[in-house]
This record gives sequence, C-alpha cells and structure tokens, in this order.
Amino acid sequence: MKLRTQRRLAAEILKVGENRIWMDPSRTEEISLAISKEDIRKLIKKRFIRAKPERGTSRGRFQKRRRGPGSREGPAEREKLKWMRKVRALRKMLKELREKRVLDSRQYRRLYRMVKGGYFRDRGHLALYLKKEGVLK
Repeated sequence: MKLRTQRRLAAEILKVGENRIWMDPSRTEEISLAISKEDIRKLIKKRFIRAKPERGTSRGRFQKRRRGPGSREGPAEREKLKWMRKVRALRKMLKELREKRVLDSRQYRRLYRMVKGGYFRDRGHLALYLKKEGVLK
C-alpha cells in the first residue's frame, strides 16, 4: 500500500522532510483513506502520523574530523625534554665517577662542558670516550 501522497502532505503540514515522517504501521488502512490536508491533520492529532526527531551529526564523526597529518602542528616529540633527560643522565654519570675518584676535578669540569656542548650522544658514548682516553679500564 503506497502512502506517498499522505507522506508528502504530512511533511508539508509538519514542516519537515518526507524522510522524517513516521506513520503507524498498524494504521495504514486508516491513513490511506486520508486524502486532504484536513484528514492528515486529524491523523496527526491522533498520533498516527508523527515527525521523527532530527538527526544531528554524530559526535564520533565530528571529533574525528581534522585529525589528518596535514592538520597537526608542533613536534611529535618534545626536543627539550629529550635533551634534558640526556644531559641529566650524563651529568649524573660524571658525578658518580668524580665521587669514586675516577675523575679529578679538572677532568670532571672539561667533560661537564663537553656534555653541555652536546658532544656525547648518551652514557654509552661517554663511557667509550673515557675508555679511549684511558680514564676507564
């Protein structure tokens, strides 16, 4: 049973699109007999015909937009934090070596400045340098 005309009239009366019109499936016989806008208004009053609620944009879709690589700003990793971690580790190593009397104050100061200058990549690199210099065995 086609109710296209009734759907169109109901959409006009309720000021919504035809897709938003809900018709009671158990009352299709009654609805099909309605041929005027007045008949449709009566059915709306009886709640046999209703407007479905508006569908908004889903939050998921809304939140996933603008997340592509072209929209990203700033570094992937914080360079300063990386630097601080490295320098702190190297300085701690130097301090331990000085306390164990492996380094004298002059060597310690020179290496400290080298750390500050970014000469060493990591603790392993510092250890390698010290072995090469003959400070460590």
